[in-house]
Amino acid sequence: MVIRPVRSADLEELVRLAESAGVGLTTLPKDRRLLKRRIVASEHALAHDVLGPGGEQYLFVLEDLASGQLAGTCGLIAKVGGFEPFYAYALETTVHESKAYGIRKEIQALHLHANHSGPSEIGTLFLDRGHRRGGNGRLLSLSRFLFMAGFPERFETEVVAEMRGVLDAEGRSPFWQAIGQHFFDMPFARADLLSAADKQFIADLMPEHPIYIPMLSPEVQAVIGQVHDETRPALKLLEQEGFTFGGMVDIFDGGPLVKCRRDQIRSIRDSRAAPVGRIVPGLGEDTTHLISNERPDYRCALGRVEANPDGTVNVGRDVALALGIRLGQTVRYSTARAPQLAAPPPAESAVHN
Repeated sequence: MVIRPVRSADLEELVRLAESAGVGLTTLPKDRRLLKRRIVASEHALAHDVLGPGGEQYLFVLEDLASGQLAGTCGLIAKVGGFEPFYAYALETTVHESKAYGIRKEIQALHLHANHSGPSEIGTLFLDRGHRRGGNGRLLSLSRFLFMAGFPERFETEVVAEMRGVLDAEGRSPFWQAIGQHFFDMPFARADLLSAADKQFIADLMPEHPIYIPMLSPEVQAVIGQVHDETRPALKLLEQEGFTFGGMVDIFDGGPLVKCRRDQIRSIRDSRAAPVGRIVPGLGEDTTHLISNERPDYRCALGRVEANPDGTVNVGRDVALALGIRLGQTVRYSTARAPQLAAPPPAESAVHN
């Protein structure tokens, strides 16, 4: 299984993946025209050198080299905002107090933010159900960070991810039904699709006044900042990489926005680059490392790296073939899993007699 940049020839397979992804994955729309546009944008971004992030979009696919089938896709946006603002609700708390009557209330509200010069964003993470095994989800997610580590000039110093919010069995969003549908007058799925192509309608229709959370039903309040059941593994993986809740939620489904400084993402911070000293028949079946080449024609796979005293590394022949590397060429590698930390001691009870 290898990660590589998407190609024009992948369109039909990408359409198949999008159709199986369900509702709420905005950056993988069930629209052939939009998917083709994303492929073209990614090919263009990788074909040109850049001096700094400018909104370039990168789209990668996970390919089963034995069958040629695409098993998943993941993406990066070098910089959100710019020509199309990045919209999100910020969770903000205000204090209302009447000293005369001894009443003090903390009120949470959702404030619409439009960021015109934002951070880098990871997204478009989807793995076909039949391939959710053997570390494929980890490879799909973390491969983006080795690309960022190899080409830091292409990305901002902060990275965010919008996580898919809670949907019911019919694909309906409680958050959308409570808020968005009153202003947009369309189903959640249609608004989600439109936002992938053009965000002007958000500026036209979304009110700028705060939404006071206590005025929402308890059922809706309970889903704010929560993720879709299928998104929980992806969120847990990002948390292991250092991502934390950023105090903002998606304006459509209320899913959380998580963030981390680029250089503090574990896979980036702990990664190493080294020339290949030996290509050996095999290093066992261990998939202890994420290994990538350092070319715009990016490749990334799971495997094992052996470090040598002279600063070079040994890689297996299968990995070398998958990455398209030869002796002397540079690979970047990082451990595939975060080190297990000892459990913290139990906290003292906050309740005292």
